[in-house]
Amino acid sequence: AKMGAVVPVFIVDEHVKSTGAAHRWRLEQSMRALDEDLRSCGLKLVLKAGDALDVLRGLVAETGASAVHWSRLYDPATNDRDAKVKSALKADGISATSHPGHLLWEPWTAETKSGGFFKVYTPFWNASKDIPVPEPLTMPDLSAPLTWPESTPLEALELSKDMVRGGETLLRHGIIGEAAARGRLGHFIGNAIGSYKTDRDRPDLDATSMLSENFTVGEMSVRIAWHAGLRAMQDGAAGAEHFLKELCWRDFAYHLLHHTPHIARDSWREEWQDFPWRGDNADAKTWRRGMTGEPMVDAAMRQMYVTGKMHNRARMLVASYLTKHLMTDWRVGMAWFDDHLTDWDPASNAMGWQWTAGSGPDASPYFRIFNPATQAEKFDPDGVYRHRFIAGYDLRPDHEDAIAYFDMVPRSWGMSPSDPYPERIVDLKAGRERALDAYQSHKDRAA
Repeated sequence: AKMGAVVPVFIVDEHVKSTGAAHRWRLEQSMRALDEDLRSCGLKLVLKAGDALDVLRGLVAETGASAVHWSRLYDPATNDRDAKVKSALKADGISATSHPGHLLWEPWTAETKSGGFFKVYTPFWNASKDIPVPEPLTMPDLSAPLTWPESTPLEALELSKDMVRGGETLLRHGIIGEAAARGRLGHFIGNAIGSYKTDRDRPDLDATSMLSENFTVGEMSVRIAWHAGLRAMQDGAAGAEHFLKELCWRDFAYHLLHHTPHIARDSWREEWQDFPWRGDNADAKTWRRGMTGEPMVDAAMRQMYVTGKMHNRARMLVASYLTKHLMTDWRVGMAWFDDHLTDWDPASNAMGWQWTAGSGPDASPYFRIFNPATQAEKFDPDGVYRHRFIAGYDLRPDHEDAIAYFDMVPRSWGMSPSDPYPERIVDLKAGRERALDAYQSHKDRAA
């Protein structure tokens, strides 16, 4: 399809500035890759900083544009911003259109038989799985404007200003840009999707798609991955349906964020609002630094620092350990993830933390307390994951990622790879019993 002249724009507004350091760093890499892709088509990415509506009105006046299009997001802050922008532009006589594509289905698509929203995943999956997912559109034939509006240099936006150390290491672990994301999807479909259901819980294996960072910044639509998974399922790949279920799980998080936006800030279940979790504390500080003496937990926390991501099984372990063994509020952990995940996603992060803590919808029961030692035996049987991220874990020479951790953490932490690995800060059995006692007391008070 032939379109009129198009000016691609990204606006760094207060919403973007309020996101975590790792996410902003990742956005910068994405903009660089997108600009390169656009230049190969005779276009370029115009960058602006400021209030979204003010910037767009200025660009409309400067370029004579008659229409503004953008990809729809779903968290409350961007919802409010985009509704304001759309209303104001239409009042100015400008066509303003937001488009789906960030999710498989719009969050309001699936409904219960009574017309409500789903609070449990399996019924959501059953109601959603047969709803057709539109095939991704091919790229239209884009034309450049005769003159380009002024663009702010990428570095001047200072998106990486809080990434004091470690950007080069994060870049080494990133899958940056659309071409890299498509290559990764091809690798996953060709090599790992068959065993995905059985191997996805193994952080020591290359068994997952690793595409979360690309979905969250929009370098690849989740719909592309859905159709690739669907084709693999039709071709008989054993793990393909489970891959589709995991993509749907991401949609479920947005379904909940849309219908119950308080999930991002407060305990979703009313009865958990006054649960006696501790606020930030010395144990949580040790947890953040990957120094709990619990190797599976510490390996995961260090993985996040070194790679910007954390394996999903490990996310459940560190969240369970913080909220149950250390009796610390899930929001303390969520805030740390917000700041350090390059694949940060507001819906998935909030739902994941509340699911593990027991305070969320379709939650893991509070009395399900993951034992990181037995989980390590089951899901990292040869210690490959722990060795990769913990210096001095065993007699093998330290892995480069284990050493990189110490080059990335703040110098004020005073950590060195030659430091001895610490003793456990909490006995697993005693920590479990303390959590169960607190849970029982809370239930008794509520009753």
